[in-house]
Amino acid sequence: MAARPPNFFNGTQNRPPLRPIHTSYVPSFLRKLLQPHVPNSTQLMGFLTLVISGGILLLLTGLTLTAIILGLIFLTPLIIISSPLWVPIGILLFIGIAGFLSVCGFGASAFAAINWVQRYFRRSRNMVDDDTDSHVKDYAREYGGYLHGKMKDTAPGA
Repeated sequence: MAARPPNFFNGTQNRPPLRPIHTSYVPSFLRKLLQPHVPNSTQLMGFLTLVISGGILLLLTGLTLTAIILGLIFLTPLIIISSPLWVPIGILLFIGIAGFLSVCGFGASAFAAINWVQRYFRRSRNMVDDDTDSHVKDYAREYGGYLHGKMKDTAPGA
């Protein structure tokens, strides 16, 4: 076992009593008023974390705003000198993007229309071979026949 320091207190020896901290500068009524509101260590660490995080974010916000303002101060002459180029470039960019999106939209519409026409004609050709209406009637007669005696036909002769 490792050697213990000479003033190590084990279970057989008594520890010296703790001295109370004398706060004679705080009046007793104020001490009684504030005693229930003393934060525990978890609350204190949370508050310190909040203060430190808030300070760091405030510092970063200040640095960001400073960089933006300095950038505008130094780049404003360049923006003003090159402004005759920005307007035509912006118009051409807008026209190019609008044209591209229009072509994509028209292509998607044409694809959808061709797909619909193909399905329509394929379905009409299959309808000649397969009379789905007769299958529905047979299914209704087979599984719905128990209601025939209890209800009137809504479409006689069908």
